Amino acid sequence: MNTVRILRLGAVKDVARFQDHVHSLGLTIPCDSKPLSGSDSPLRWPLSRGGIKIGNRIAVHPMEGWDGTPDGNPSEHTIYRWKKFGRSGGKLIWGGEAVAVSHEGRANPNQLVIAQHTREGLGELRKVLVEEHRRTTGSDEGLFIGLQLTHSGRYCRPNTHDRPEPRILYHHPILDRRLGLPRDYPILTDGEIDAIIEDFHRAARMARELGFDFVDIKHCHGYLGHEFLSAHTREGKYGGSFENRTRFVREVVQGIRSVAPGIHVGVRLSAFDTVPFHPDPSRSADGKLGPGIPESHDNLIPYRWGFGVKQSDPTQMDLTETIRFLSLLEELEVRLVNITAGSPYYNPHIQRPALYPPSDGYQPPEDPLVGVALQMKVTRQLKQLFPTPIVVGTAYSYLQDFLPHVAQAAVREGWVDAVGLGRMILTYPELLWDAAEGKTVEHKRICRTFSDCTTAPRKGLPSGCYPLDSYYKNSELAERLKIAKGK
Repeated sequence: MNTVRILRLGAVKDVARFQDHVHSLGLTIPCDSKPLSGSDSPLRWPLSRGGIKIGNRIAVHPMEGWDGTPDGNPSEHTIYRWKKFGRSGGKLIWGGEAVAVSHEGRANPNQLVIAQHTREGLGELRKVLVEEHRRTTGSDEGLFIGLQLTHSGRYCRPNTHDRPEPRILYHHPILDRRLGLPRDYPILTDGEIDAIIEDFHRAARMARELGFDFVDIKHCHGYLGHEFLSAHTREGKYGGSFENRTRFVREVVQGIRSVAPGIHVGVRLSAFDTVPFHPDPSRSADGKLGPGIPESHDNLIPYRWGFGVKQSDPTQMDLTETIRFLSLLEELEVRLVNITAGSPYYNPHIQRPALYPPSDGYQPPEDPLVGVALQMKVTRQLKQLFPTPIVVGTAYSYLQDFLPHVAQAAVREGWVDAVGLGRMILTYPELLWDAAEGKTVEHKRICRTFSDCTTAPRKGLPSGCYPLDSYYKNSELAERLKIAKGK
């Protein structure tokens, strides 16, 4: 069915063969022959820049667990995940979690919310993370913890899993159709946006009071901050020109400086995008998804609904405005930048390369290493242009057994300041720490990108590694997921 022949990385037994495979694909991915340990390991190098001190080069990405309580507090499942963040040994905890700044801005009815009634619960999450980190590393020196603040915009589902309640900035000819939005569906007013900005200010103030070192103003993956950057067709002060489309980030950051002095600000950014993809129906069979193909867009040129894409061909990236945006962040003294791409909702193969698709995805249209190499290449390019900010890279989990070799090389060669892990943390949080400690890597715990951590939330269940983590694998949740996947 899928004509793309993909070599399963779990079958590649040594680094030399992995390097040969990368070369055969015409890709450039740095890779050291063996992980170094102790003070010799680049992953153990400290970071000190712009008043920020971070103890090593291992970072934990923010992940929505879909496992909070209906009122936005953490549950036992949430605490379990945050302990893993601490156990990773990573000294940079980038958000830990995507936390909604309001109930209306939640991506699902189990997303965490930062509010007065959740204050104690969020403080407890930070506490258990620090305790677990001390147990793993022996000290919390150099530990730098942030909280990702988000409003889900187009992807809001605050009340029930099966009822989208989109809050959109403009009408998107493809995504509106996917969500079934009529032409007269209301867009957010400037006044409503002003109120959302105040929610970010309030949330940042509370994060500082809870002891978090920084907040991330999320600008990635199709959520509200990201949608501002592509609001070319919106009228008024938040749309059209680059200045207007970046007014949101300027007003959020400037307000945070005022109401929460001393807290650092970071931005996780989808540096490039592409048009939405869907499974090729002509190559779907026996209930299996076909490989991803771009949505038809011939009648949408120039393409005015994207960021980091060519208007003449939105399947190709254009970093002109991305570079301009990073220049703006430098002006705003945003010293932490986390580079990602695309969206899990409409082009997951570039956002999180994987061999196995989630339930609402498609078979990979290319070897997932292509997506890994592309994100690494773009991050390297942006790092070279902007040496001052601390730049975190993404898309490493698909590297599996060879992740420590690539992560070490990427840091050593200056491609990136810190290597961020997402899915891998769910099954083997200590992977890079073990490698840098000279310990034997536990191959049976390595994420193989089965995507159940995404399929489960799509079915209204908590995110977690159902194939490899006994906490989920042997739970009642796993039975529910099995039933849901059979539908």
